[in-house]
Amino acid sequence: MSTEEPVSARLPGALLLCRAEPDSVAAVAPLLGERMPLARAGEGWSVLVPEGRAWREGGEPVDRVVGGWAAALAVGAPWPVLALWWDADRAGYTLASGFRRPVGYVWLADGTPAGEDEAMRTFAARLGLDPVLDVQSLDRLTRADPDAGRESGARAAGAGARARLRGLLAVLTRAGITLPAGLDPGAGADRLGAAADALPGVLRTETAGRRPTADESRLAAWMPWTGGPGSRVLALAQMATGLPLTVWGLRRRSGGWTAAGVLLIGHGALGAAYGLAKRT
Repeated sequence: MSTEEPVSARLPGALLLCRAEPDSVAAVAPLLGERMPLARAGEGWSVLVPEGRAWREGGEPVDRVVGGWAAALAVGAPWPVLALWWDADRAGYTLASGFRRPVGYVWLADGTPAGEDEAMRTFAARLGLDPVLDVQSLDRLTRADPDAGRESGARAAGAGARARLRGLLAVLTRAGITLPAGLDPGAGADRLGAAADALPGVLRTETAGRRPTADESRLAAWMPWTGGPGSRVLALAQMATGLPLTVWGLRRRSGGWTAAGVLLIGHGALGAAYGLAKRT
């Protein structure tokens, strides 16, 4: 029997899980610059399925792209964003929440842990997971698997990291996450997109470059401070943070972090403009 790894197992892919209802996520997702399917992913959660153009055409690793997207979506929002990602060599996650430093973990293709244990504990605390039972389950994902790599062939090597992601999602079911059928970690972006498009009730985010309408009911989920006394200060802070982040991303040729900076600038500018419009 051939042990050659299937092409689909080597393709990068990602999922963006937002702790918000699909309507709230749909209001801000167009600012990422890529059109994506958007579906419910359990109680109080939504999932965005990237098409993959950002890393296929930009030549940047998938983890940097979706890590920047997660940070951009989470800034100023009342909900965290969890990016799950994988490629031929590694798999992992990035959790972004507000202005706090994102936290993440990485496994090598055969499932070997390559992250810091403290990152898992910070991850659990930020999502409000059980500090005993859930943390114990997460700790097991940071231990080396004595069976990793024992199977012959490259196919087994690719399965270890995906199994770790499935283990992570099993813990997160207690936080309300339930991925829709067909959205399995390890599949390529094209396969994930096709599965997402077939889901009942799936939404499609607006085309790149469009902005959400300045409707207060839709903006409130993303910018609950809109029109309040702190709106101008927060908007200016976001623009001040976004400018150097954009410059840094351009210098590093990092599309994900450049997108994060641009989103911060756009978010701040939109908030400032909306605040001024409310006073006129």
